[in-house]
Amino acid sequence: MALPTNAPSSWLQGTDFPSRLFETGSDDYELYEEDGEFVLTVEMPGFDPEEITASWDDGMLNISAEHEDDDRGRRKTYHRRFRFPKTVQDEEIHASYNNGILEVRLPVETGATVQGREIEIES
Repeated sequence: MALPTNAPSSWLQGTDFPSRLFETGSDDYELYEEDGEFVLTVEMPGFDPEEITASWDDGMLNISAEHEDDDRGRRKTYHRRFRFPKTVQDEEIHASYNNGILEVRLPVETGATVQGREIEIES
């Protein structure tokens, strides 16, 4: 029997398996560097600001949230970690939440550089 060649979301339609179970990667966030700081935006619709926790520990940003919907008897959770390649000014990190989007701004220390080495790519 041949395996299906179309996307998992299409060949799983009509089965009891949720298609999201087989997805790879996620596009619920955007991370970029501008004007000397990292800017991270995370789509988190349905959460209240007091249900969201953001913490910084040794180059790692942890974002988590939990929402209880008593009317529907459901619980919604979110958790993601982000590691940053440059030294961030811990005391200057700022987060805001507006219209379902969490934005975290992480200023990079002046003169901070990425540690490591360039890897040669062979062809």
